[in-house]
Amino acid sequence: MKKTIKVQNVKCSGCASTLTNKLKDEFGEIEVNLEVMPREITLDVADDKIDALHDALKGLGYPVAGESFGFIQDTSMKAKSFVSCAIGKVDNFKEGK
Repeated sequence: MKKTIKVQNVKCSGCASTLTNKLKDEFGEIEVNLEVMPREITLDVADDKIDALHDALKGLGYPVAGESFGFIQDTSMKAKSFVSCAIGKVDNFKEGK
């Protein structure tokens, strides 16, 4: 079923590139909406894979909007998202985007 999920820490096309590239194998095609705040991802995901999706997003530094964390974990996620964004920008550059 197609779902739209609000995601934290997504800032730019580099972040969007990382999300689409890193999650594609497990979750298929993902659309990232950079026009709204918080940012949204839309994908076809089964209900039994939602927890795995949330874990994968956290692993990249992009937790679901509304999730709260302690100071250390929140700072760690922001750092992860910064690195994920940089990787996405490099990937975009390599692809000529």
